Amino acid sequence: MDILDLLRAGFLGILQGLTEFLPVSSTGHLLIVGRIIGYDDPGGVFTVMIQLGSILAVMWLYRQRIIEVVLGLRTKPEARRFALMLFLAFLPAAAIGLVSSKYIRDELYIRLDIIAWALILGGFAMLAIEKWRPPIEVKDAAQTPIGRAIGVGVFQTLALIPGVSRSGATIFGGLVLGLDRRAAAEFSFFLAMPTMVAAFIYDFIQVKDHITSDRVAEIAVGFVFAFLSAAIVVKPFLDFVTRVGFGPFAWYRIVAGAALLGMLAIGWL
Repeated sequence: MDILDLLRAGFLGILQGLTEFLPVSSTGHLLIVGRIIGYDDPGGVFTVMIQLGSILAVMWLYRQRIIEVVLGLRTKPEARRFALMLFLAFLPAAAIGLVSSKYIRDELYIRLDIIAWALILGGFAMLAIEKWRPPIEVKDAAQTPIGRAIGVGVFQTLALIPGVSRSGATIFGGLVLGLDRRAAAEFSFFLAMPTMVAAFIYDFIQVKDHITSDRVAEIAVGFVFAFLSAAIVVKPFLDFVTRVGFGPFAWYRIVAGAALLGMLAIGWL
């Protein structure tokens, strides 16, 4: 077992957890940084498996809401409405992802220039939405009208392009559709649960035969660090965007995308 590979796995796990729920594209960061540090991930096994750590972290943080919804499905209309809202918002990305996943993974994931431009354009879109977004009409993510929830789900389909960011696309959608900053971010977290669980199950079926015994330790290290870093970042992120907004993340995307284009231009990547 190579200690350097474990250190790389731990670092990438931290990166996955920190970026999964921020509007900066965790997939883009893993693809770029993994290539920079020379981490080999045949079949994307490592990336798929450590994503579960981030999923479980946000589910743990919102465990009380999940328990209330599950226990109230038979007796509480608000619990059934919440579950229906997330299910309908989940469907657009699930349907498009199902038919296009092979093309996305085989063609788009290897195009660092696409990731760079997605980061840059997404950053400018975020700045524009922050400046000219419509009046706020929804302040509680759980009370998002069904039609607006489906609209956010349609925005989520943009995240199938690497570099766009799943959380970024859903937060953009929430802001455009009248959710305030905190509600848009929380709705993104709620929608992440069915979306990421379904994506993990689908991806796991595709890569399970590539999981070898010598990769288990790396996956375990990455998984633990992804869980811990995601659990740490979610609540401070909510507080930060409530006070400050999404501008800093927008500028980060623009600078990161421009830096990536520069590295590609001079042949560093």
